Amino acid sequence: MDIARRTEYMRGEPLFQGMGFSKILEFNRENQSVKIEYIAETRHCHSGNIVQGGYVTGWIDSAMAHSVMIPTDFKFSPLTLELKITFLKSANPGIVIAAAKVIKLGKSIAFVEGTLSGSNGDLIAKGTSTNKLVPMPKQ
Repeated sequence: MDIARRTEYMRGEPLFQGMGFSKILEFNRENQSVKIEYIAETRHCHSGNIVQGGYVTGWIDSAMAHSVMIPTDFKFSPLTLELKITFLKSANPGIVIAAAKVIKLGKSIAFVEGTLSGSNGDLIAKGTSTNKLVPMPKQ
């Protein structure tokens, strides 16, 4: 699947609309990596215009999932078995970039790393996940 088609798909999905999805910046099959741009809005914030941690986690988790789905040609869904997020600073309204890379892709398990950065490159959070690969449902 190419970037344009996946971007259009994600723009049409209510989940990604609610998350503030903007566009896919990079889809690299060889490096098993992805970069996705989100727009953090005030609706994603609590006191003091600080983005709620669940959105930060969701943005990183989505990028990590896509980094696994790309090299498997979207034949597998990476179900999260374990997810760890480390928050390094607050996210505020504006553009954020979720990036992820597969560390090891086995036959049934994937290990992935991800980050969330501001548009200025400042690291906001980082994470890791362990995922069970299950066949993608037929559509």
